[in-house]
Amino acid sequence: MTRRVWTYAGLAVGLVLVAFPFGWTLLASFKPEGEIRRDPPTFLPDQWTFGNYAGLFERTQMDQAFFNSTVVALAAVAGNLLFCSMVGYAFAKLPFRGRNVLFGLVLVQMMVPAIVVMIPQFVLIARFGLVNTFLGIILPTVVTPLGIFLMRQFIADIPDELVHAARVDGAREFRIFFQIVLPLCKPALATLGLITFFTSWNAFIWPAVVAQSEDMYTLPVALAIFNSAQATQYGLLIAGAVVVVLPILVIFLFLQRYFVQGTTFTGLK
Repeated sequence: MTRRVWTYAGLAVGLVLVAFPFGWTLLASFKPEGEIRRDPPTFLPDQWTFGNYAGLFERTQMDQAFFNSTVVALAAVAGNLLFCSMVGYAFAKLPFRGRNVLFGLVLVQMMVPAIVVMIPQFVLIARFGLVNTFLGIILPTVVTPLGIFLMRQFIADIPDELVHAARVDGAREFRIFFQIVLPLCKPALATLGLITFFTSWNAFIWPAVVAQSEDMYTLPVALAIFNSAQATQYGLLIAGAVVVVLPILVIFLFLQRYFVQGTTFTGLK
């Protein structure tokens, strides 16, 4: 009993340490600029105001940036769910020559920092005339090595007898994949979707390189440009940080059960 109490106490302390910065940020976004700069700082606002959010959307194209981030993130999620699951199915259930070698190359690519391949990617995007377009921002993110690895690990645990029985009945590989394998991959798909959405939503360097006009900026890029363009106004920046973080926090809270299941079944740590 004592051990359980200490365990819950430790978890409660950890929860407070993790949640306190976001809680303070959320409350600070409703404070006037003078109160934010007050020393010593306050936790609860003495004067509640929505002026920071109103000023943020009035002085920047934050609504356009929010739309851009949503399009980029959802497109990346859709691409990864489809293509990574298809490649993962091929690696897990289709015997072909060189399968292990190709999968080894995927694992090697997971170890390569994204910044290393950014210049070649930008050269290709520029030659196709996709600079400053949604397609240019999205294309490098529609298939990821991590997504292929995650889906391959999950699909490999699906009994081979299901696939063999479908083949004996005359089903083609696309039908097997879409009607038998994919419906069994919901935990892995939810996990991959969450990881991809978080990564795309928070991405800064690649959208900053490809997007070259204000109407193509994503949220992190728009917030960084706004910060560098004028004297620091903490109220507006804190409100912008809340706008960036709050959607992914809400999504994670609703889908965390599937995320835990997916990471458990695929061995992802």
